Amino acid sequence: MAEDLMVGRVDGKVALITGAGSGVGRAVMMRFAEEGAIVIGVGRTKATIEETAALVKAKGGIAYAHMADLSESAPIEAVVSDVVREYGRIDCLVHAAGVGYSWAEKSPGSMNDVATTSPEKWREVIGINLDGFYHSAHAVLPHMIANGGGSIVAVASISGMVGLPVAHAYCAAKAGVINLTRAMATAYAEKNIRTNCIAPGFIATPMVESVLSVFEDRDAALAITPMGRPGTPEEMANGCLYLASDEASYCNGSVLVIDGGSTARQ
Repeated sequence: MAEDLMVGRVDGKVALITGAGSGVGRAVMMRFAEEGAIVIGVGRTKATIEETAALVKAKGGIAYAHMADLSESAPIEAVVSDVVREYGRIDCLVHAAGVGYSWAEKSPGSMNDVATTSPEKWREVIGINLDGFYHSAHAVLPHMIANGGGSIVAVASISGMVGLPVAHAYCAAKAGVINLTRAMATAYAEKNIRTNCIAPGFIATPMVESVLSVFEDRDAALAITPMGRPGTPEEMANGCLYLASDEASYCNGSVLVIDGGSTARQ
């Protein structure tokens, strides 16, 4: 891996990655490190973030772990200040933090329809999934502007593009992430800051672990996606890497759908 770090697509970049404790965020942190970035992982759980950082270091990468609750502004502001003080800049922000269907196991009622979602559960999911993106971008953008540019990539969802009978707060939050991505793309392009997002489909992460068994039935699997399988966190990380790298230098405001063809049927 050390050899790869010298010639990677984000070689020498300082990348802040939220939600890096597991799933897509962890895969992004690993992938960016493989391609030469200095990676700073942010998450709510100390043990999982530190585990991700240890995995990166074990393969020869440079990684740091920070705890922060992204539903509030102060914690991520403090992390960003620490990173800028250490490295002088943040080149990439990948916002992968969020909760999905599995959150209902910890927070019953959070993935319901509007009629049965309480105001408290609504604010909870919006706070984690949409406000978190705002807080991260709000903290990073002044430094990117001051340093002459950067790249922001958000992890949204195809649930922000199509209607679902449940998880309405989640759908609304992810739709917000998509359009905030577009709005920021129009606002900061002249500052040499590109803002893009990926829209994953059904991805094999802890977020949906409890329902992965549906793919054991071939007909049910094909009903979900023409490829008949869930995506992997690594496939999502590759999309984030592309959008963050100079290879995507003319991508701005893009929504890269990575869903195995699910939305091609819409």
